[in-house]
Amino acid sequence: MAVNDEGDWETPLGRVPVDTPLARAILQRCRQARVDAAAHSREHSLEVQLPFLQHLAGLVRFVPICVGTLHLPNLLELGHAVADAVAGDGEEVLLIVSSDMSHYVPATVAEEQDHKAIERMLAIDPEGLHRVVLREDISMCGVAPAVAGLEAARRLGAEQGRLVAYGHSGETTGDLQSVVGYAGVTIT
Repeated sequence: MAVNDEGDWETPLGRVPVDTPLARAILQRCRQARVDAAAHSREHSLEVQLPFLQHLAGLVRFVPICVGTLHLPNLLELGHAVADAVAGDGEEVLLIVSSDMSHYVPATVAEEQDHKAIERMLAIDPEGLHRVVLREDISMCGVAPAVAGLEAARRLGAEQGRLVAYGHSGETTGDLQSVVGYAGVTIT
């Protein structure tokens, strides 16, 4: 679990500062988390979110966390750490988890598998999401941060999940034999 705890990230819309106090609060609360800025250089899922945040919210600060374990106790610990740090921060915080859903499977398989995972997300059930993704062999690349994020949201009092949209690449390319699934989910 790699946390970047200082500096700025640059996008075409300008620089976005890391929220150093919040990042360090998370690091203090999660034994498995380490400062590792290099881990983020190989992962694009966060950097593609920043321009949207800049456009919609203007000046933002953020804490980049890259998760590379599927060990459930560690993911739940990270969720606890994020929730406790956010609760102690006193500011309004938006948690964002970025992940594709299933990868390179027929459209019918993607739809079936993805909706099993989405069902667990909407129920704010991190353990259930972890279980169904592993049991059903769903190739959801961001299941680990999703589990941690769901646990953080649950501990912060989230009560409702909502599916904003679901689709897959075959809807655009016409190739229904090998698709990647995408879902937009909000948890409040």
